[in-house]
Amino acid sequence: MLPESQSSADRLWAEYSNVFMDLDDLTLGRWLAQTLGQLHGRVWRLSHPLLGTYRLATQVANERDIWQKRVSAIPHGYHASECCASPILPLFSRDITETGLICEHCGGTTVPFKELPNELKPPLSKWAKEYGKIHEIAHWSDEKKKGVSDYQSRVEMAAKSAEQLLHAAVTNILPNFLEFYPTIIWEDQDECLDVRPEDIGTS
Repeated sequence: MLPESQSSADRLWAEYSNVFMDLDDLTLGRWLAQTLGQLHGRVWRLSHPLLGTYRLATQVANERDIWQKRVSAIPHGYHASECCASPILPLFSRDITETGLICEHCGGTTVPFKELPNELKPPLSKWAKEYGKIHEIAHWSDEKKKGVSDYQSRVEMAAKSAEQLLHAAVTNILPNFLEFYPTIIWEDQDECLDVRPEDIGTS
């Protein structure tokens, strides 16, 4: 039985995960490996349905220690992450300079910022600094909000700037990650500024 504290969305996603709970370890491991093969060599939105499905499978796999058991070989082009021994599947977020690359399997830091290739650091630092200034507007204190004539308009302008910066990241920065990592996922939303995946174009 699911905890009563779970939201309707949580209960729905738990229902979706049942298809993976019904798989034996070997079949689940092979499905994960085959899906990683499909993800290889591209920049992916976090909101992509394939990534959502993979996360559901990963939750079940983590409970069973699928990657630690090595019931399926790590796909070609991937290597085991230091955080949880699963194939490295890095997530780029707006907090890149603080959190580094996040592991899509366990949620921990798979590559600290200081350990990123030197070629990537300068543009990332510049981008993160610009984004941080924009994002901060969503967290202004009440006192600071009173200092502007129309705070809501300021937030809307910040949201537009965030969309542009995220677009710039996926267009100009993230493709360079593929020289060092098998794939890269990017967080295509900013809930604080009400920026949704559909607000961010990539062309």
